[in-house]
Amino acid sequence: MSAHGVLYIHSAPPALCPHIEWAVAGIVGAPVGMSWVGQPAAPGAVRAELDWQALPGTAGAIASALAGWNRLRFEVTEDSSPGCDGVRHCYAPDLGLFTAVTGANGDIMVSEDRLRSVMLLAARGGAGRSLEDELGRLLGTAWDNELEPFRRAADGAPVRWLNATG
Repeated sequence: MSAHGVLYIHSAPPALCPHIEWAVAGIVGAPVGMSWVGQPAAPGAVRAELDWQALPGTAGAIASALAGWNRLRFEVTEDSSPGCDGVRHCYAPDLGLFTAVTGANGDIMVSEDRLRSVMLLAARGGAGRSLEDELGRLLGTAWDNELEPFRRAADGAPVRWLNATG
């Protein structure tokens, strides 16, 4: 079985580029050479995109490997495959890692149990947050707000395909 997705490195210090490529190559089991370009939203930083094809769960493995790296912003997606939901992982240094299940069109899918939980928490005034705040947390609003300037700066950037077998 195979899954595919995209790794978006929104911003990284140039010195991290080979380390990112090595980490991803170790996960997908194939050499990785990404086309790095300047990131206008963060002068001095670079960005790259990589379409990948590998085993289901690869997006999570990539996110785990890259999360916590200083001054790195990224997203990694994995499209749904037989028996597996789609997923999106977002990382920003000040926010940490956000993970969400995604539908076929890329929308975040929130389970009814999670919705019930935040409704109950908000109704009780939990942590002083409103229902709107709790729903924003479930939808990753803070990550979207942080990453959107970096996404927009990437319009028209080249994409490279990576296929791993095995």
